[in-house]
Amino acid sequence: MSDRKPYKSDLSDERWALIEPVPTAWKAKHPSVSGHQGRYEMREIVNALLYQSRTGCQ
Repeated sequence: MSDRKPYKSDLSDERWALIEPVPTAWKAKHPSVSGHQGRYEMREIVNALLYQSRTGCQ
């Protein structure tokens, strides 16, 4: 994980272990046409979605 401060909405290691196979399998079935692997870790993307869902769009 990155060096940023965690938010209350961030996934615990236990929750991430349950969720991680889903985006990993999706990403394996839908590779980038250009071969780009992505700049951010999938866990950070899920954390961002959970944060947005929790706080809304101010």
